[in-house]
Amino acid sequence: MKDREYHMQMGRLAKAVSPAYIKKAYRYLKRHGLKQFLIRLTERFSAQDIDYGEWFALNRADEKELAEQRSRTYEDPVKISIAVALYRTSEKFLRAMIESVTAQTYPHWELCLVDASPRRQDKDSDYCTETILTETVRPYLAQDERIRYQILDRNSGFSGNINEAIRMAKGAFIGFLDHDDLLEPDALYHVARVIREDGRTDVIYTDEDKVNRRGTKYLTPNMKPDFNLDLLRSNNYICHFLVVRKTLAEKAGGFHQEFDGAQDHDFIFRCAEGARKISHVPKVLYHWRTHEGSTSDNPDSKLYAFEAGKRAVEAHLERMGVRAKVTDTPDLGYYRVQYELQGNPMVSVLIPNKDEKETLQKCLESIRKKTTYENYEILIIENNSTTKEIFEFYKEIDGRDRVRVLRWEGAFNYSAINNFAARQAKGDYLLFLNNDTQVITTGWMQELLATCQRKEVGMAGAKLYFPDDTVQSAGTVIGLGGLADHAFVNMPRKQAGYMHRASIQVDMSGVTAACAMVKRSVFEEVGGFEEKLTVAFNDVDLGLKIIQAGYLIVFDPYAELYHYESKSRGVSDEKNPRHQEEVRYTREKWADFIEKGDPCYNPNLTLAKHNFSLRK
Repeated sequence: MKDREYHMQMGRLAKAVSPAYIKKAYRYLKRHGLKQFLIRLTERFSAQDIDYGEWFALNRADEKELAEQRSRTYEDPVKISIAVALYRTSEKFLRAMIESVTAQTYPHWELCLVDASPRRQDKDSDYCTETILTETVRPYLAQDERIRYQILDRNSGFSGNINEAIRMAKGAFIGFLDHDDLLEPDALYHVARVIREDGRTDVIYTDEDKVNRRGTKYLTPNMKPDFNLDLLRSNNYICHFLVVRKTLAEKAGGFHQEFDGAQDHDFIFRCAEGARKISHVPKVLYHWRTHEGSTSDNPDSKLYAFEAGKRAVEAHLERMGVRAKVTDTPDLGYYRVQYELQGNPMVSVLIPNKDEKETLQKCLESIRKKTTYENYEILIIENNSTTKEIFEFYKEIDGRDRVRVLRWEGAFNYSAINNFAARQAKGDYLLFLNNDTQVITTGWMQELLATCQRKEVGMAGAKLYFPDDTVQSAGTVIGLGGLADHAFVNMPRKQAGYMHRASIQVDMSGVTAACAMVKRSVFEEVGGFEEKLTVAFNDVDLGLKIIQAGYLIVFDPYAELYHYESKSRGVSDEKNPRHQEEVRYTREKWADFIEKGDPCYNPNLTLAKHNFSLRK
């Protein structure tokens, strides 16, 4: 059966991708084994409901749009320099790259080419005067004065070479283009538009995809969120197309050779640390060429790059004064940051409960078994139970093993119950937990606490699974399903999700309060849970208030729990007038946020499904 499935998947792979991708798949199979290979392969083909090639053809700028862009005039236009380091570049790829720049609809650019390729011997002298690429570049120099070309005295590696291009640039902003990659013709137009809209913008990046060697097939789109600190610490998601204000690039010190292989990740960190504003253009405007020697298509070709990436994350954390340990994940180029605990603050675990003795008992036992952190208390908030069994259980646990039982006499109101308990809590950190959860990960509380302690973080949430080992929640996406919903619902537990987003730390606009830790000071600052929201969307509202107050919300997949969702109270009836009123209230209150779109998501991705597939 497994052999048959393997051959079927390989057949699909052969029809869908290039020979280089088949080689990449084989290398992954050798490294991780058949089981993990099939998980990743199934994920690759099941995630997208729409053919990306067709989607891109429909969504890229058409000739009418490009003509309108070309017809525009600009007062005091900003010049954008495109920096490219050449080294033994394929002549075919070099021409295609240059022509993707000369085709730009925004005219105020310059192309700065620095060439460290081996030199040719001058026939009439003892000196080497040009490189093997000079003849390819020469016609373009004659045709367009915006193209500048400099032969370097020596090859100083990518970082040293691209720094020469930075010094050569005369534009106020510098965009970075690899020597065999391609820009969409409206790339600089959209970058310049963002710069004009806000003079504080210092860094701009766009969405990207990959293009095959022949330049005939576009694949693997990377639809990125707006600037996302935790995602950048987990992976260089920004990558291409990156444009930076020249003064900031110079202040950051350009590219550092000690990070060669991941020099762009290191450079992005240092620019981000000094930027006033980082802007994201949610359009696929950059095509990363895939071929056997490129990191994009063959990670094994530059394994040293992933070690350099790890060091880039470590260096960034050190500059920021953050004590943490950075480790590799099973997927190359993705990292885990384990933050160091600061002090020994108390955590108050708040668990509302009605009846359900066995459910609550299972939850408490998992907490005791899996919690390595010692300074915590558990507050059980009793609300209108009726069984003799549960009250006898309360007598057994109240006042023992860190447990206190509180009593809420009113009707069920999730927000009011938790606000009440928060006022009774002794902890500096409040961990909201459903009674129908079961902790999986040893050290889960310490993981959430170390993340939540960071000064920029207001809330941290865990990854939750249904009992069948499919995802119940991997963070909340605002706008999903019309208002808000969980990411990656029903995805198999072992799958990583779109761009590994279900398996790495990432900033979200919300996390489920079925397991969420909040700084007490932040909880009080934003007024706690909104008590008008008795059952639904109270965690969504709390998260958005925390975001509005300027804090980050971190989804942390390294704290994992099972969630036997709605076991204690039943599934919410969406036709219930109370539910409809809570939907209306939340939608009206956060109409502007919903209209703008979730900054931790991407407008090119669907709001109709949980799998981060393309938007129709």
